[in-house]
Amino acid sequence: MVQKGRAARGRAAAVATLVAVPLLAVFLAIGNEPLSTFVFDGDSMQQIARDAIRHADALNVGVMSPGDGAREKVILDHVVQSLQARYGEHILPEPRWIFNNAGGAMGAMLVLHCSLSEYVILFGTALGTEGHTGRFLADDYFTILYGEQWAFPAGSLTKEIYRPGDQHWLPRYTSKQYKMPDSCWALEYARGNILSMIPFGLLDTFTSTADVVPLAQTIYVSAYGMVREMIRGKF
Repeated sequence: MVQKGRAARGRAAAVATLVAVPLLAVFLAIGNEPLSTFVFDGDSMQQIARDAIRHADALNVGVMSPGDGAREKVILDHVVQSLQARYGEHILPEPRWIFNNAGGAMGAMLVLHCSLSEYVILFGTALGTEGHTGRFLADDYFTILYGEQWAFPAGSLTKEIYRPGDQHWLPRYTSKQYKMPDSCWALEYARGNILSMIPFGLLDTFTSTADVVPLAQTIYVSAYGMVREMIRGKF
């Protein structure tokens, strides 16, 4: 009986290994060519952001009454419209703002695209926030639309400052402390293994906020976006 039990456990371990190894290989391949295809790129995101800022400048919005939300709205609306015009069906229809707590920071995000290998969101806060960037199997391109973002990599004695039009690139496998000292909005584009980023975006619900509404909203829009893109053949 003991030998039979050991043999059964051995067979179960072998089967588990045969299943787990290919699944792990597929997981690690997500976000890398040739398995994944990419629609967006960091340079295009920065250009769209800068065009929106110039559009607000041309309208002279927010000059006389900064902080009233008018300039922010013009810029964010222009970004969304530009993305819809350029990328069509790859932009989610009727996106909605969702609270996001991650790495100790809090803000709101508008998910515009989510697939296994890319996401595009608007992220920001009207109050300011501070936290950990996260460390991912993906590159993150954070282009400032309004306000400032400060960042600090371990070992540095000075802060990095990113202003409207600047793009903060966080290479995969790296992390920083970051801060939005006041009202700040950005166009964020991530490129790589998006599945690896999801736990970071959800764990604060269980360790801090206990707010299940944005948790459910985030899971829904992420799953919806990924399935929607997979049906189109984009991974």
